[in-house]
Amino acid sequence: MTIKTMVMASLAVLTLGAAPAPVPMVPAKAAPAAASAAPVDPAIPVALLIDLSSGQTLYARDPSRRFVPASVTKVMTAYTAFRLIEEGKLSPDTPVTVSKEVAELWSGEGSTMFLQAGDRLTVGELILGVTTVSANDGAVALAVAAVGSQDAWLALMNRNAAELGMEDTHFGTPNGWPDEGRTYTSAKDLAILAETLTTRYPGLYRRYFGHRGMRYRQIAQDNHDPITGVIAGADGIKTGYTRQAGYNFLGSAQRRSRRLVMVIAGAPTASIRNTTARKLLTWGFDAFESRPVLPAHTPVGQARVQNGNKRHVSLRTDGEVLASMARGTNAKVKLSVRYRGPIEAPIAEGQPIAFLHVTVDGEAPHDVPLLAAESVSRANPVMRLWNGVLGLLT
Repeated sequence: MTIKTMVMASLAVLTLGAAPAPVPMVPAKAAPAAASAAPVDPAIPVALLIDLSSGQTLYARDPSRRFVPASVTKVMTAYTAFRLIEEGKLSPDTPVTVSKEVAELWSGEGSTMFLQAGDRLTVGELILGVTTVSANDGAVALAVAAVGSQDAWLALMNRNAAELGMEDTHFGTPNGWPDEGRTYTSAKDLAILAETLTTRYPGLYRRYFGHRGMRYRQIAQDNHDPITGVIAGADGIKTGYTRQAGYNFLGSAQRRSRRLVMVIAGAPTASIRNTTARKLLTWGFDAFESRPVLPAHTPVGQARVQNGNKRHVSLRTDGEVLASMARGTNAKVKLSVRYRGPIEAPIAEGQPIAFLHVTVDGEAPHDVPLLAAESVSRANPVMRLWNGVLGLLT
């Protein structure tokens, strides 16, 4: 087995004008550094805005910095519940009886549903309490009802984070209560979670996120989400606050085919967090537009194969490839194929094996997954020997 290296192949340089279709290369004015105009308060240490339609980062301030998420932790609790529901291991209609232990430890503690021992409600009501009024007691009651213990639930949360590639994240509580730093995350990781939550479970997301308030035990409470009902297309996701964490927010909005996800962390006041969230999201929609670069299922070069019955495998796009750029400008778009290779056979058709690196003048580059356009089986010993000889000659 040879040491794998990053292979880069330049494909094309496109110039995208105001029209949505690529045009031949012509002299073009580069897009301005639009991020310099981003309305992010200087007192906020961490901020991120991503256009999920293109996968492109529109603004970033220290996106890999680890911080305490506070109640934004509950987004992973909701994601974990959604996953169990989709797997048939949990039902929103399942009745839950609140235990004396959960009620004594958590009822009235911070954000709460004011659960009492012996209360009977459903899994769905607990999820709604978690997502709408940030119920600390609801999060723990949900965890225990779903898998029997808080420790087992935390194991699921951390397993989910690892599978999603959230490399700078760990959960020590299901609700974000201060735990001496065992719970931490990054803006980059929360954007991954938000994207997966909204794309993998859209029905459950619409059912449980974006509510302006709820009533339980005849107590009406409002959602602290600063954008839903205020910014067009906004539908959540979650605020968080502790003295250690400051004021945090993971938010999202969708207008037509564009969904933006934003993260704000460590804001010194709720007012600064909320005002920046509204301004940043509005700026993302108003200052940028997504334009097509390549259609779905477009053939895009080849990748070298190791120990396969073919020496190369063809690559293709999956969905439509888009680029986000400042409105009213022309910008060159450079494309290159990147992969760590040669790629070991066997390779299944449709398997993600490479990336299309998309660079828009004046904006941060982003990667789009490329799929194998064909299957490549593992070579027999004679073919592997012959491929090795050919490799020495070329």
